[in-house]
Amino acid sequence: MKNLPDHMMPLAVSLGVVPLYGDIHNHCAMSYGHGRLEDALARARLQLDFVSVTGHAAWPDMPVDVPEVAHIVDFHVKGFARLREVWPDHFATLKRFEDSGVFSVFPGYEIHSCAYGDQTIVYADLDVADLQLADSPAELRETLHRAKAARALAFPHHIGYRRGARGIDWNAFEPSLSPFVEMYSMHGCAETSETSRGYLHSMGPVDGRSTMEAGLAAGHVFGIVGNTDHHSGFPGSYGHGRMGLYAQGRDRESIWAGMRARQTNALTGDSIHLLTAIGNTIQGGIAAPQDDAQLAIEAVGGGAVDSIDIVRNGRLWQRITPSLAPAPIVPERDGVMETILHLELGWGARGTSHRWLGEVALEGGDILRVEPRFRGQEIVSPLEGEDAAHPLPHISFEGGVVRFEVTAEANPNNVTPATQGVALHIRSAPDANIRARLAGQDIAVRVERLLEGALSGNLGAIDSPAYRFHALPRPHEWQWGGTVELGEFTDGENVYVRLRQANGQMAWASPVFCRMRGSA
Repeated sequence: MKNLPDHMMPLAVSLGVVPLYGDIHNHCAMSYGHGRLEDALARARLQLDFVSVTGHAAWPDMPVDVPEVAHIVDFHVKGFARLREVWPDHFATLKRFEDSGVFSVFPGYEIHSCAYGDQTIVYADLDVADLQLADSPAELRETLHRAKAARALAFPHHIGYRRGARGIDWNAFEPSLSPFVEMYSMHGCAETSETSRGYLHSMGPVDGRSTMEAGLAAGHVFGIVGNTDHHSGFPGSYGHGRMGLYAQGRDRESIWAGMRARQTNALTGDSIHLLTAIGNTIQGGIAAPQDDAQLAIEAVGGGAVDSIDIVRNGRLWQRITPSLAPAPIVPERDGVMETILHLELGWGARGTSHRWLGEVALEGGDILRVEPRFRGQEIVSPLEGEDAAHPLPHISFEGGVVRFEVTAEANPNNVTPATQGVALHIRSAPDANIRARLAGQDIAVRVERLLEGALSGNLGAIDSPAYRFHALPRPHEWQWGGTVELGEFTDGENVYVRLRQANGQMAWASPVFCRMRGSA
């Protein structure tokens, strides 16, 4: 709900950019998803700076003659028809939610392709435009160029599926069409063949030749993003993927320029600030060859950071562990520190849900920033369940008090979280008091208690809904700023940074590329 203060981002300030967070690939009932467009946009506005709610438009090589997948063909055909019906009129809804400089809305849709991989199309402007459909990336590039010139882009998503099965075809990659690829979403992570977040959808696992690593090894220049690909009308759904962006301002033209410049991050959930640069070349950019390159890194996590990896030309170059090599951007002074209070809500008996009404205040300190961590029901196709249709979540911050209302489902199994949360960026001494009221219960806890470890509780007996105040990280555990010596940085090289937190949330910065001037 508030940006990081400038004192947390000296590198960003010097480079003239601000971190923004969005989701430009997610779905609702405009096609074959759940939920109203208006509700999807309202949810997005709670925790994002920009959004594109995308319908499903076409599948030129859909396997219509394969009886085993007739049920899949059926809901796709119906979804495509629905999008065509609502497309002309949905622009009026987008314009009602557009608030440039605060919350920007971009039109978009997607095209499936077995042969080339799926593409998401995003338009820069809120004028009414026909759906531009094409069978291949090359044809799509020409079609979009004729219709919208530089005011449209398309990017491959869930790239990790095997070629021929809706994964990316790097041989057909069109950099003028696609400034970035979607490397992370609720489908999983396609950074490399082996990650902690593999593809689990029925479409199959990750293929090594469809990864980010494979695209970089082939010499392609591209940025990376995360998006949810959520099908329950909940853009930015926590843990399902999110896009970070570095722009010169918060208005839609600055956001569009940042996209075109590939100044992007892929995030899993937390709104992590991970900015990298070589000189004045920000992530996604192209630097000239140099003899003594230095990679500047500014990392402000959403919790304690386990590791910051520098990956150079597909190989781990260096690993930074902030707790072992402290370099906090804003260190603790005279016992007063900035830290992150993460309140998580949910649990309870399987198959149940609970509507949480709560408020949190800090006595003896300041709440500097509020970050909702709300998530929606995890559905990828209409075959997986019906719309739960919970009331919209709410959150506000007034008079030093954060108030919220959100429904949390019980976790469906022991490996899939369904909890809701809110994170408060606070400044306080250890003797400050946190006071909360959760579902009618009053809770008081001192900051020093949470510096020792998490505090949890139930609303009732065992199996009842529960809450957890996560442990508070010290400044050197959740911030790191510094430079890494690269030495000679030569034509054809690339380097990117990957961050992993103790809570499992991750961030990846787009690579910085080295090319001879005019060669890319």
